[in-house]
Amino acid sequence: MKPPERLYPFHFYWHTLRFFRAFFRVFFRFHAYGVEHVPPRGPCIVAANHASYLDPPAVACGIRTRVIRYFARDSLSRGWLLRQLFRALQVIPIARERGDVRALREGIEQLREGALIGLFPEGTRTPDGSLRPAKAGIGFLIAKSGAAVVPVHVDGTFRALPRGRVWPRLFTPITVRYGPPISAEEFARFEGKDAYDRIAALVMERIAALRSKPAGHRAGGVPAA
Repeated sequence: MKPPERLYPFHFYWHTLRFFRAFFRVFFRFHAYGVEHVPPRGPCIVAANHASYLDPPAVACGIRTRVIRYFARDSLSRGWLLRQLFRALQVIPIARERGDVRALREGIEQLREGALIGLFPEGTRTPDGSLRPAKAGIGFLIAKSGAAVVPVHVDGTFRALPRGRVWPRLFTPITVRYGPPISAEEFARFEGKDAYDRIAALVMERIAALRSKPAGHRAGGVPAA
């Protein structure tokens, strides 16, 4: 099966991202810090905490030079129209209820071809705003792909649009902080049957460390415009 980007050009992705960037700036006073930690090219995983449906566009809004391909549960793209929309946005559907080896293999293949993959290690949105344990699947993906991982913490999306809320609370500030990449060499020290769990736990530790940064901390960079 051809990957989505061979069926759909990137124009729709970039036009959609421009809309969200303007929307977030106006209605959520959006700021992004440390975007320079995202490599300009080559395989990379962007791993963020997950509190809201606003998280994927928020993380993408800070990255101006690369298309980010997200994993998203296949139940979100039921129906022909939604499937085409998700494909045009370069989404990789994954069956969350079971170990979706096919989706993970596609992600690994895309990373080996130099893609930027976005995912949420917790697997689902937090019900209370706190960080949840990561699923071992991210550890498998990281170990098999050999890609570096940029940890990301998103703040404000839980207040703006938590689980169970239909309409977002506008003018709630949203801030995204991108941390220094975790290299493949750093992950390589984990061995044994619990290696995937330990890799996933390390990613969540780095995400949590970004959460502790004071408001306005620039993570080594300047806010994205």
